Amino acid sequence: MPTAVTDLPTEAAPRRKRWTRKEVDDISAAGLLNAERLELIEGELIDKMGKKRPHINSLSRLYAWLVRVFGEDFVNPEAPVDVAPEDNPTSEPEPDLIVLARELSHFQRYNPRPEDLRLVIEIADSTLAFDLTTKARLYARAGIRDYWVLDIARRRMIVHRDPQAGCYTSVAAYGAEESVVPLAAPDSPLRVADAFAD
Repeated sequence: MPTAVTDLPTEAAPRRKRWTRKEVDDISAAGLLNAERLELIEGELIDKMGKKRPHINSLSRLYAWLVRVFGEDFVNPEAPVDVAPEDNPTSEPEPDLIVLARELSHFQRYNPRPEDLRLVIEIADSTLAFDLTTKARLYARAGIRDYWVLDIARRRMIVHRDPQAGCYTSVAAYGAEESVVPLAAPDSPLRVADAFAD
């Protein structure tokens, strides 16, 4: 007769290698890693996965809108950024879109720092939970004041603001027929539906 298993091991998963930015840069420079397809988040290399057509379309539409509002020299797609000093050694996120406080020409040798970022946007089709939890905490710890997540499946924009103690204290979802306004451009509303190509 079978018996119940009550003596489960205490460690449920195998140990994982936590990477640093320097290690990733070193193995990438040696040609051992295709870093273009990976993003370093909290010591883990995350596969950025191929982008589906709705993601690409929304990226194009949001990029065009941001350029109209802020100017071409202030908008960067899919560029790495620095986060909080304690997170920098093991994290180098690459948001889908960022709006800079200074022109692109200021960032020849280093990533934009949190104080250089006026708006950070992630576009989520298959990564929604990750963008709303892990990345939100990472950006909140960095003190990024305006973080948006475009939820493609539910056709809404989730706006994170007021970072305090590593969390956003204000998180609000705007539906397709509503408008959201960047903190850095209070006279330039975006109708959420305009972020979608259909």
